[in-house]
Amino acid sequence: MITLFAVLTLGGLAAMFAVLLFLVSKRFHVTEDPRKVDVEALLPGINCGACGFPGCPGMAEALVKGADEGDISHLVCPPGGPTTMESIGAYFGLEVGASKPMVAVLRCNGSCANAPAKTTYDGPANCAIAHSLYAGESGCPFGCFGHGDCEVSCEFDALHVNPETGLPEVIEEKCTACGKCVIACPRNLFELRPIGKRSRRVFVSCRNTEKGAVSKKHCSVSCIGCGKCAKVCPVDAIPIENNLAYIDPEKCIACGKCVPECPTGAILATFPIKVKKPVPAGEPSPAAKPAPAE
Repeated sequence: MITLFAVLTLGGLAAMFAVLLFLVSKRFHVTEDPRKVDVEALLPGINCGACGFPGCPGMAEALVKGADEGDISHLVCPPGGPTTMESIGAYFGLEVGASKPMVAVLRCNGSCANAPAKTTYDGPANCAIAHSLYAGESGCPFGCFGHGDCEVSCEFDALHVNPETGLPEVIEEKCTACGKCVIACPRNLFELRPIGKRSRRVFVSCRNTEKGAVSKKHCSVSCIGCGKCAKVCPVDAIPIENNLAYIDPEKCIACGKCVPECPTGAILATFPIKVKKPVPAGEPSPAAKPAPAE
């Protein structure tokens, strides 16, 4: 009798809660905007968050809201690029913003040769863990560990750690500038920079803010904050702060004049740099040579 009573009681409660849930679902039911589903299908679907929203569903929702307000020009999907945004613009019949193609850049050149190991790390091959424990095998508190947290985070196979140099290398053709490597690196060594015209980029491959004499002990190609690069820059694109030079990609015209001026080789370029040959002693410079007789 007791068992039957318990069964009937539980059955009644279950039925009551089922009816209650049904009524609540009907009362608070929200119909999803079909446009959000359509736009989400146009997005890459990788949920990287590079757009500033929580994944592609968040971006789709923002695009629908922007379309209702008549402006989606401020919204950009870096992995999808211009093609994706043009498709979305065509769907809404609105203009999309012009975004510069970006690529991830590693701002560290502390390779095995440039920053030789002074100690041996015997722990988990994880950059985040190593960063919490010590400065690094070279002693540079700003250098790359080379354990590959960035490589693991990349969903596009655009990053691989070179076993010879110990540094990650970015494959430009595969990089979508999703920014996951930027987040994964505990030392903030990755930066998203404009690809530039004909892939011409110039950047300081160092993040060390120690004084020059100290940073040079760790790495032979560290920036020493001497300011020589800033003096030759024709567009004032190289500020020096905290013993470290930085090339502003929005101002830089990729002339390459700063590259040969750097005494440590901390400035890298993605294109060949023409270096003027020194004029032998006693020989007039090209500008001073007499004009040929007519």
